[in-house]
Amino acid sequence: QLQLVESGGDLVQPGGSLRLSCVVSGFPMYYYSIGWFRQAPGKEYEGISCINFKDDSTYYSDSVKDRFTISRDDAKSTVYLQMNGLKVEDTATYYCAARGVTPAQSMCFGPRRVDYWGKGTLVTVAS
Repeated sequence: QLQLVESGGDLVQPGGSLRLSCVVSGFPMYYYSIGWFRQAPGKEYEGISCINFKDDSTYYSDSVKDRFTISRDDAKSTVYLQMNGLKVEDTATYYCAARGVTPAQSMCFGPRRVDYWGKGTLVTVAS
């Protein structure tokens, strides 16, 4: 059973930065694609950044492109999401998710096909 544990959510001012972490345990990360999804109150899940470990390809949604960066540390079995230039509209609960190896864009476009979810970490952007 794969387990995903997120951390790093916090209250931050507009324009600020945060780094979220997702620790993966139970199986080696390279068997999966990992993605960051977010859900704001009253809204659907949005796949914002995903990585395919088979070819190291990544995908970013238009809403976060050029501001957020996904990365991995295999030694720590951890996937990170560096978030810069945060906006009020980035306020949401952020979830780490995993699915058997799949193209990064497909991962982000398919929240209903996710195999494993973390419990989420709250990011609040407010002045």
